[in-house]
Amino acid sequence: MRLFLFGIALSLAAITAVSAEEAGSGHYIPGVSATLIDLQPTEPGFIAAVNAFHYHGDAEGSLQVLDGGLLTNGLDAEVSAVTIGGFYTFDEKIANAFVSVGMVVPFMDLKVDATVRTPFGDFPATDSDSGIGDITLIPAMLAWKTGNMRVGVSLPVTLPTGSYKPGRLANIGKNYLTVDPTVAVSYSNPTNGFNASGFVGLTMNTENTATNYQSGSLLHMEGSVQQLLPLGPGYVGIGAEAFYLQQVTDDEGAGARLGAFRGHSLGIGPVATYLLATEKVSAMIEAKWLPELAVKNRVQGDFFWLKGVIQF
Repeated sequence: MRLFLFGIALSLAAITAVSAEEAGSGHYIPGVSATLIDLQPTEPGFIAAVNAFHYHGDAEGSLQVLDGGLLTNGLDAEVSAVTIGGFYTFDEKIANAFVSVGMVVPFMDLKVDATVRTPFGDFPATDSDSGIGDITLIPAMLAWKTGNMRVGVSLPVTLPTGSYKPGRLANIGKNYLTVDPTVAVSYSNPTNGFNASGFVGLTMNTENTATNYQSGSLLHMEGSVQQLLPLGPGYVGIGAEAFYLQQVTDDEGAGARLGAFRGHSLGIGPVATYLLATEKVSAMIEAKWLPELAVKNRVQGDFFWLKGVIQF
């Protein structure tokens, strides 16, 4: 029986998270890729995914953030999203690798509270936005599998398709393109059910032409360990996930009035999964909670995920 079957490379990369960069946010989200459910596929066929994400965070102390060209502090952000994704793995291999393509469309709801700083004083403001966010295309995913080991690479490209207006606190779109090459390595032991995986990626952004702000590049690393145990017709998995992200280049451009604004974050939390496999269809669901523990130049909060995939 197949013990790990799914591949969703950065399946929620189109959702706005909260980190250093313009608006204190970027396209990469902690928790997007770290476990069995996120691995690049190694079986031909179609994968459908419906995933949910929620984040609520607050800016601590005197942290200032440029949002839509506005200078703010005391920023409080809450975002919820549901994404629908589709991925197809071809029968033909390239360099002995399974080849997949995919697309993810996010439906988002965002609320932001902040104090806007002006030459005439500071004023409290609240804003919200909802709708289709920035869509992610994955034109290339490659995966190699040998024994209990799997190596995968992917190239997600997030497009500026979501709503964006300069001077607005809440924007579900970022108004720039992001490329995030990612490498994954995983180990799965079908005898004892132990699984471990790690992901490393580099998020690179183009300039937001509405504000002349170019967010710096972000190095992100995530890893997980999970133990699968038989339960009913399938397997239940329990484990933990950790993430670390570090901005490695400065924010630039005429609009980057706060300077380099490099940030980092570290978090860890529990993961629970359930896997069911038959001869024709395989499915997996996953729930996890990832609180941020050590943060600089970003809003600090908690990430909640609920992921579901089915493979035909």
